[in-house]
Amino acid sequence: MLYRPFGNTGLSVSAIGFGCWELGGGYGQIDEGDVVAAVRKALDVGINLFDTAEAYGFGQSERILAKGLGAHRDEVVLVSKFGIGYRDGRSRNGTRKRMMASIETTLTALDTDHLDVYLVHWPDRETPFEETMRGLEELVRQGKARFVGVSNFKAAEIADCMATGRIDVGQYGYHLFDRRMEKEVFPYCGRHGIAMMAYGPLAHGLLTGAFNADTRFETSDWRSRGGAFNMRLFSEENFPRNLAVVDDLQALAAEQGMAIYQLALAWVLSNPVVSVALVGTRTPAEVEANLGALEHELSEHDKQAIDAVFARHDVDPRPDVWVD
Repeated sequence: MLYRPFGNTGLSVSAIGFGCWELGGGYGQIDEGDVVAAVRKALDVGINLFDTAEAYGFGQSERILAKGLGAHRDEVVLVSKFGIGYRDGRSRNGTRKRMMASIETTLTALDTDHLDVYLVHWPDRETPFEETMRGLEELVRQGKARFVGVSNFKAAEIADCMATGRIDVGQYGYHLFDRRMEKEVFPYCGRHGIAMMAYGPLAHGLLTGAFNADTRFETSDWRSRGGAFNMRLFSEENFPRNLAVVDDLQALAAEQGMAIYQLALAWVLSNPVVSVALVGTRTPAEVEANLGALEHELSEHDKQAIDAVFARHDVDPRPDVWVD
């Protein structure tokens, strides 16, 4: 396993982390036994960062992860998030009251007395960031979180938060089809020593090479509604074009002796700002396969060839828009 510094935290984390969004059911049905086995395989191969969230099934993802970690909880960097998906009339809630309630349910579900990192999942712009930051500082003083941070905040919003308190860690979507963070967020975090976690490095499954024109997602799978974020990767309009991009990327990967998902992970990890790429895995075999990305280092020529594929299909991975 390859380990990297985690910003200014003093921690060292595996370049590939275990992302637990899928464990909450948002990607269709899962086999809990397989997932628990995948978590244990990840531990065996040296993966030491596991990322989950309250919103991933509201306890389901955290509970399954805790089962997989078992007695190894103190050997890993455990991350969770709060602040979205509530049914109280506020889909986003970064208030101190919400935070204090959420941390307790998360700690219970994860069967631990503290988190290594606690993040605000999405910005709540109806609550002053000062209130949210003061709440995070309180959790650190109480020993319930070692480090704190934000996910999906604009660079200017991170700066606003840092005017009040500390931001140790950031988490953002980043993959070949979505490179928006390279413009402002990554440079800002790099300058300030904020550890960067990249989620969705395989473009939510698109860069696994497992999909084709006949692919249909379960209704419980968020991709069945076309996807989200800036590109709607799986929409009726975009999906066929994106599959054509994937076909060409598979050919490039094969020339390098890689699977496309290994190429995609190697590309994400080639960005020096990224500490860890969070990969959602459901089986031990997937955990093992992803490790192949660490055996390859992409050259500038390789990256230019990748960019040429996107240009050829008129796909812009750096749109000048922020959609959240």
